[in-house]
Amino acid sequence: MRRRRILGAAAAVLAAPSIARAQEVLRSGATAYRLVTLARDLVQPWSIAFLPDGRLLVTERPGRLRVFANGRLDPRPLGGVPAVVANGQGGLLDVCLHPDFARNRVLYLSYAGDGSGGAATTVARAELGDGTLRGATPIFAALPRAPGGLHFGSRLAFDRAGLLYVTTGERYSRDRAQDLRDLGGKVVRLRDDGSVPPDNPFVGRSDARPEIFTWGHRNPQGLAMHPATGRMWEAEHGPRGGDELNLLVAGANYGWPRATHGVDYSGAVISPHKSLPGMQDPVRAWVPSISPCGLAFYTGDAFPAWKGSVFTGALSNQALFRIALDGERYAGEERLLADRLPYIRDVRQGPDGLIYLVTHAEDGGLYRLEPA
Repeated sequence: MRRRRILGAAAAVLAAPSIARAQEVLRSGATAYRLVTLARDLVQPWSIAFLPDGRLLVTERPGRLRVFANGRLDPRPLGGVPAVVANGQGGLLDVCLHPDFARNRVLYLSYAGDGSGGAATTVARAELGDGTLRGATPIFAALPRAPGGLHFGSRLAFDRAGLLYVTTGERYSRDRAQDLRDLGGKVVRLRDDGSVPPDNPFVGRSDARPEIFTWGHRNPQGLAMHPATGRMWEAEHGPRGGDELNLLVAGANYGWPRATHGVDYSGAVISPHKSLPGMQDPVRAWVPSISPCGLAFYTGDAFPAWKGSVFTGALSNQALFRIALDGERYAGEERLLADRLPYIRDVRQGPDGLIYLVTHAEDGGLYRLEPA
């Protein structure tokens, strides 16, 4: 009963008479759906998270955390957000709730944080209060810091054991991804206070950082736990071609830049190898690039034909990709919303079983897919 009450409250808050509805019916096989506009007053929105009371949090890259409730975007951002370096691809990025948020009100933000030597992908833990965050405290930084504003990665997700996974980009410095003493180009695994779990794969090694779970990543901007298996999946940007969907295996090296399906932006060869012994191959590699952003497994009842699919936004492909899996193998994909929404940065399943998106633009928006 408690779960039904929470979902009912969420649906009531997310539903809104003021929503502007697209009248066109779109189709995916036998599935008919509509794209609904919820808000268009967002500046470079990057991520969304659903609160148990039905409100929706949205990060804006310049450094604001916004609230959408009762069909409207609150014009006042939440206070207490850490200072961010809003440069290039850096700024305020992901938002993620603690698994026990309903009791402790704790959430996590990832962002480009400043310090001596430049910026680093940083994660802060804070408590959500009334109109503000309280006690925002950094618990992780992908050291060493570096100048510039490229490749922060920066997705957050919890697993069933309550451990926090953080993706970090290699800051456009390829060799960092292959250096186990460097936290760039990695997926790290932490306890909820930022400390290191004792069963992390490199704990006890003098030549590796103990936070590291997987390595050899370029710019990972999608992360999600499979709802049936509990395993973590990741999506990352390649260079010109070579975007990847990966199933994460503890301690595995995902190859960048020694193995890649892509070439440099100039057309120059980065590596002659698409695969190497001892390195993990992607479940799916995209050539040309689609620039996958956000990752969400669909488990809802609103779109029965999509159950079990994984969704990702495609920045450079101007679409939403639905990927079908056969167990842990790639089985096919389709391109939804083709050329209808620019720069889909995040995709999430809401508590109402519908699909929510944000678009990364100066006039970015919050959208929802509904059955037609």
